[in-house]
Amino acid sequence: MVHGCIHMMPSALGDIGCVTFEYKLVSLGPSLVILSMGNERVDTSTATGKLILNMMVSVAQFEREMMKERQVEGIKRAQAEGKYKGRVPKAMNQADKVKALVAAGVDRAKIQEQLGMSKASYYRCLKVA
Repeated sequence: MVHGCIHMMPSALGDIGCVTFEYKLVSLGPSLVILSMGNERVDTSTATGKLILNMMVSVAQFEREMMKERQVEGIKRAQAEGKYKGRVPKAMNQADKVKALVAAGVDRAKIQEQLGMSKASYYRCLKVA
């Protein structure tokens, strides 16, 4: 059983996101004390402290979800304008070279080193028809 108290000092509302771990611990028994939240001290062993923590976590979660939505909208808009195409598949463009080197009997490790690709990319190139 975990006993004790967790003390933390978030510097911004976004730092409340790191409270997830501590928040789970709070449900197991120990209390969380945020030492400096403006001029106040938030202690989850009290009803008011629990309310404030829940509100801060909800606002931080809402803020994160709004940022994610804006990011997705921006990516879709850029794709529609032809400005965002994603990352160029570097390793897959070398699939023919990989197959040729394998056919020539070159060792896997040497092919990876020569073409600058990972083991997973090497095997992915071999699967391509």
